[in-house]
Amino acid sequence: MKQTRTKRQTPEGVRTYALSSRKSKVQTRSFAKAYPGNSDFNRFVEGLPDILAGKDFKEFILAVRKAKSKKKPVIFAMGAHVIKVGLSPVLIDMMAEGWIDALALNGAGIIHDFEIAYAGHTSEDVSLQLKDGSFGMAKETGEMLNRAINAGSRKNLGLGEAVGKMIASSGFPYKDLSLLSTAHSLGIPVTVHVALGTDIIHFHPDVQGSAVGKTTLNDFFLFCALVEKLEGGGIYINAGSAVVLPEIFLKAVSFVRNKGFALSRFSTAVFDFISHYRPQQNVVQRPTKGKGRGFYFIGHHEIMIPLLAAALKSSSVKKDGL
Repeated sequence: MKQTRTKRQTPEGVRTYALSSRKSKVQTRSFAKAYPGNSDFNRFVEGLPDILAGKDFKEFILAVRKAKSKKKPVIFAMGAHVIKVGLSPVLIDMMAEGWIDALALNGAGIIHDFEIAYAGHTSEDVSLQLKDGSFGMAKETGEMLNRAINAGSRKNLGLGEAVGKMIASSGFPYKDLSLLSTAHSLGIPVTVHVALGTDIIHFHPDVQGSAVGKTTLNDFFLFCALVEKLEGGGIYINAGSAVVLPEIFLKAVSFVRNKGFALSRFSTAVFDFISHYRPQQNVVQRPTKGKGRGFYFIGHHEIMIPLLAAALKSSSVKKDGL
């Protein structure tokens, strides 16, 4: 039987709508507020039991404090759910206070960060909008992000820098809640690691696969350079990414070691609401064998990340050093 070649689909002709018209599940009015930190909260953390996760949490807080005092980087990698549960103000405060030195996102992260900055809301009702094919079809999200990526590719930028630069230079009404815009303004590197076809902007007419591929590959090698600096007490945190970012981290560790750089004395931590195979193996166990240390903390992001931020800020209130 003769086989016929199936013609590829193209994104031309898709039906889009204005982002402002879409009902979203997450509004900025529900976002978390940054905690200032105080010695009373520090006493609470110190009062946790020296058993299991309580002991681990105190040891991890100390490791992060030591990293900061030694000017070793704290790289915070996150899945998009961390943004969707309203934690941008907490993370922005951590960047401003020097507790986060670099961010790594998956492709969905830039979508939610952009929509928050542009419209003040994000997270559409997937089940409802999938019925008529309107899921992912917000016009501005597809157009503005793809155009920023395309422009970044022409300038040989990374994807994170391209989008951060676009948001930071915009007049978006909520850009003070954008992680990428804030990082751009503070000079904090942001890398974005994309799997083609996984993000809604990949089926909008302005998408250019060559631009997405080039900018996200640029970001991978920037990420490798950041991972290289972990040696000697740096910290790598994976929050809420079960597949993409743990895989990226494992490959970066191998690449750095292959290039001849020592990478053995650093700590990693996973924050997620269930235990996953790849974060456990690729972040906590395999890369830290030998002189490193890995931690795994289980709990909802909207509780655990503010707890982490509050513990770090409160521990720095102490006057007696490390």
